[in-house]
Amino acid sequence: MDNRRENFSSRLGFILSAAGAAVGLGNIWGFPTQAASNGGGAFLLVYLFFILVVAFPMLVAELAIGRHGQANPVDSMRSLTDNPQGKTLGAAIGWLGLSVPSMVLAFYSIVGGWVICFALGAIVDVVGMTELAQWFKGFSLERNIFGTIIFYVLTILIVQGGVKNGIEKWSTRLMPALFVLFALLFVYIMTQAGAMEGLKHYLIPDFSKIFDRKLLLAAMGQGFFSLTIGGCSMLVYGSYLSKKENLPKMAMSVTLVDTAVAFIAGLVVMPAMFVAMQKGVEIYAQDGSLLSSDTLVFTVLPMMFDSLGLLGQLFAIVFFVLLTIAALTSSISMLECPVALVGERFNTKRSTTSWVLGGIIALFSIIICFNFSQMFGLVATIATQYLQPFAALLFCLFAGWVWNRNSKMKELEQGNPDFQNSLFGKIWPLYVKVVCPILVASVIWVSFF
Repeated sequence: MDNRRENFSSRLGFILSAAGAAVGLGNIWGFPTQAASNGGGAFLLVYLFFILVVAFPMLVAELAIGRHGQANPVDSMRSLTDNPQGKTLGAAIGWLGLSVPSMVLAFYSIVGGWVICFALGAIVDVVGMTELAQWFKGFSLERNIFGTIIFYVLTILIVQGGVKNGIEKWSTRLMPALFVLFALLFVYIMTQAGAMEGLKHYLIPDFSKIFDRKLLLAAMGQGFFSLTIGGCSMLVYGSYLSKKENLPKMAMSVTLVDTAVAFIAGLVVMPAMFVAMQKGVEIYAQDGSLLSSDTLVFTVLPMMFDSLGLLGQLFAIVFFVLLTIAALTSSISMLECPVALVGERFNTKRSTTSWVLGGIIALFSIIICFNFSQMFGLVATIATQYLQPFAALLFCLFAGWVWNRNSKMKELEQGNPDFQNSLFGKIWPLYVKVVCPILVASVIWVSFF
C-alpha cells in the first residue's frame, strides 16, 4: 500500500469538502419536499433536533474511524481491532459500506444528468432555441444518457485531481457559489406574490403536528441521510484529516454547513411553491398531499420560472446551475471511495483509476437508463433505504462495541486533549454504543415494515 497519503491543506478546505459531500440533491430536492409534505415548520423543528441527536454523534464516529485508519473504508475498519476474526468482520463491513456510494452514484448520476440538461435547456431557451430547449427538458432516453455521461465526465475530472488539487480545490469554489446563488434566488422569489405565505408555512411550526408519527420518522430519516451517514464518504474524508484537528469541532462545522444548506433550500423552494400556486400551478392534492413530490424541482419550479417571463428564465438557469453544483459536490465524494481503495491496494495512478472506475459505474447507469422503469426506483430503494442504513448501523455497532474504548478516546483526544473531560466526551462513547444503534435500527425497521 502507498503510505504517501494526501491530507486536506486547511480546515476550511476539509469543512467545505465534507459539507459538500453531504450537501446534494437530497438537501435541495429532498428536504424541501419532505418539509412541504410534513407540516412545514413542524418538520423543520423536528429535523433540526434529529440532526443533533442522531446524525452528529454518528458523524463523529465515522470521521474518527477514517482518521484512525488513515486508509480506505475496508482497511480503516480492519485497523480498529487486533483480533483476526474482528479484522475479517471489519473488512466485510467496510466492503458493504463501499457498495453504498457506488450504488448511489449509479442512479444519482442520472438525476445529476437531468439537472445539467435542465440548465442547458434554460440557457438555449433564453437565446430562442426552443426546439433544442424542449429536447433538453424532455425525458427521452438519448437525453438521459447524454446528461449522465456529461455528469460523469465532470465528476471524474475533479476526482482525478486528487484531494488538494481536485476535491478541496473545487469544493472551496463550488460551495461558496452555492450560497451566493441561493441568496440571489431567495431575494428574487420573495418579491413575488405568495412568497410570504410560503415562508410563514416553512418557519412557523404547527406544534400539534410535532409528535405525528409520520413526521417524526420522515424527519429522522432525512436527518440521518442528510449527512450521508453509512455512505462511506465521511469515513474517507476523515482519513485525509490531520491528527492535529479537533474532530468533534470539525464534525460540528460540517453539520452546521450541511444543515444551513438544507434550511436555505427550504427558504427558497417553499416560497417558490406558493408563488407557483398563485400562478395557477397545482401543488397539493385535495387530501393535502404533495403532487409530483419526486419530480418537484423538474416540474413545478420550471413552470413557475416560465410564468415569470425573461427574468424567470434567467433565474431558471441560476437554479439549475445551483443544483448541478450541489450534485457534483456529492458525486465526487462517492467516486472517491472506490478510487481510494483501488489506489491504495494496487498503488495505481489516480487519473487512470478515476476514469476506469467512473467508467464502470457509468456503464451501470446507462443500463439503468435503458431499463429505467424497472431499475431506477429499485436501485435507489436498495441503496438508500436498505444498504445505507444497514451499513451505518454496522459502522456504529463496530465503533461502539468492537473498537477498544481507550483507542477510541485516544483518537478523539488528538487535537482535543480535554475531550474526555468535556460533557460530550463523557456522553458520546455510551451514546454511540447504545442510543444511536437503537435509533438507526428504528429507521431500518420502518423501511422494512
